Amino acid sequence: MNSIETVAEYFKENAKPLAGELVKEIVDKFDFPVLPQEIDQAKEVYFEFLGFLGRSIIADENETPEGLIEWSRRNGEQEALLKGKISGIIMRYPATRQVFIERFASISMDHGLSAREILTINKRINYVLDISIYETILAFERFTDKVIKRAQDEVNELSAPIVPIQAGIAVLPLIGTFGFDRAQALIEKAVGRVAKLGVECIIIDFSGLVMIDDEVASQIFNIHNIFRLLGIKVIITGLRPELAQTVVAQGIDFSHIDTYANVKQAIESLD
Repeated sequence: MNSIETVAEYFKENAKPLAGELVKEIVDKFDFPVLPQEIDQAKEVYFEFLGFLGRSIIADENETPEGLIEWSRRNGEQEALLKGKISGIIMRYPATRQVFIERFASISMDHGLSAREILTINKRINYVLDISIYETILAFERFTDKVIKRAQDEVNELSAPIVPIQAGIAVLPLIGTFGFDRAQALIEKAVGRVAKLGVECIIIDFSGLVMIDDEVASQIFNIHNIFRLLGIKVIITGLRPELAQTVVAQGIDFSHIDTYANVKQAIESLD
C-alpha cells in the first residue's frame, strides 16, 4: 500500500471523529451563529463526504467518485426544502475549503507524504469540493424553480373563480396583479367554466385588480369577444379611470359593453 492509499484508508477509518473535528474548525471560522441542530447535520454531511474524498484521492485525475453527484443534489434539494438560501450555502464554502486543505495537508505530512503527493491530494480535495458545491447549488435552484412553478400554477388555478350569483348570471372577480401567464390561464379556465355552468351573463369585476400592463390589459379585455361568440352577455364593473385610459390607449373599443361602478349596480340593471 503506497502512502496516498494509506491516507485514504485513514480517512475511511476515522471518518466519524474527523467529521466532528472538521465541523468544529469550520464553525469557529464563521462570524455568525450556527444552531446545534445545524452542527449535528453538518457532521453527518461531512462524514459522508469523507467517504467520497477517500475514494477520490486514489482515483484517476478528474474522475468523480461514484454517488457524489447524487449525494450533492440531495443536499441541495434538502436545503431548498428547508427554505434555505443559496447565500447560506456559498458563504460557508471558503471556510470549508480552507479547513479541509489545512487539515488534510497536516494529515498527509503526518503520514510522511512528499510535497508532490500532498499537492495531488489537495488537487483532489478541490476537485471534489467544486463538483459538490456546483451540483448542490444546481439542485437547489432546480428544486426552488419547481416549487415556484407549482405555486404559480396554484395561483393560476384560482385566477378564474367564476361565482354564480343567480340563474344564468355569474361574476368573474379579478384580484391582485396579473402577468401574461396568469392572464392566459384566466382566459383558458374562465371560458371553459362559464360554458360548463351554462352562464348567460358574466360580470367581470376589475375592482380588485392591483396592477396590469398594457399587453395584459388588452388580453383580458379581449376575453369579452370570446364570451360574445359563445352568446354570453358581458358586463364590466369596477373599472378605475387609469385602467380605462390604458385600455383606450391600446385601441380597444368597449363602448358597446355595459359598464357599472360595482357589481351591485350591474345586478340591479339586470332586474
